[in-house]
Amino acid sequence: MIRPVKFGFNTQTAGSNSFQNPDAIKAEEITQAEALKEFDNFVQILQNAGINVHVVEDTPTPHTPDSIFPNNWVSFHNDGTIFLYPMQAENRRLERRMDILESLEKNFVIQKPYEDLSDWEQKGKFLEGTGSLILDREHKIAYCCLSPRADMELLTIFGQKTGYQMVIFDALDRQGKPIYHTNVVMCVGDKFAVICAECIPEYGRENVIKTLQNSGKEVVDISLAQLENFAGNMLQVQNNAGKTYLIMSERAFKSLTQSQILTLEKYTSLLYAPLTTIENNGGGSARCMLAEVFLPEKNK
Repeated sequence: MIRPVKFGFNTQTAGSNSFQNPDAIKAEEITQAEALKEFDNFVQILQNAGINVHVVEDTPTPHTPDSIFPNNWVSFHNDGTIFLYPMQAENRRLERRMDILESLEKNFVIQKPYEDLSDWEQKGKFLEGTGSLILDREHKIAYCCLSPRADMELLTIFGQKTGYQMVIFDALDRQGKPIYHTNVVMCVGDKFAVICAECIPEYGRENVIKTLQNSGKEVVDISLAQLENFAGNMLQVQNNAGKTYLIMSERAFKSLTQSQILTLEKYTSLLYAPLTTIENNGGGSARCMLAEVFLPEKNK
């Protein structure tokens, strides 16, 4: 997780991210202070649950207003591979920090060279990490909705490099525009999946749902209104004792029905934190703030 130093509304991403709220903009120092408070509280909630969190301090320069969302530029895999991804917004490309990856080498096995796809930025083609890709790591299935930030050619390359089965579909918001990241549409847990089927056109919906069900997931269908409250932006993690939690924002949790909560609690514990400032200005929520580390540990 990246602790922000100058978080704020990013005009470079607003064109493709309808979750950013221009009406929420306040003075920069107020936004930063509120975001920092939410971030630190979120980290504390995770740590109190026994979840191991690596917190990295952001740097004042270069200015990266979205650095709080590291899952878009990097992903970590259990064979020691690290993928670096091409980002659409120019100021988001500055978030890639090799010093962070080098610091992980103290505790984790890392294969080099990195799988670096960032050169595709020069060709105007993008794939924004586990924002674009929802990875069912157990079954090696990658779900992705196409958008200006998820290119079909790069999805094919990712599938070839990793051996993942690619499930590619369209997902549209209320205005009929492509939803910018798959991780606001759906979440895949060990025995369940949360997805907004309503936003997937009929021609692609059945394939996505059947793939989830055939891989042993109970599907929890959320509405478009719940998606807009970041109920799809969740991540299941495991604490040091082996207990699993489904991480989300308070806003997302409050949008769930009692029936949905009971279904999810059959499989995992729910954990949430207030992230309103981060959600309104950044257009991302709890899952976007977590770059999960699957690298092999050196001491194991």
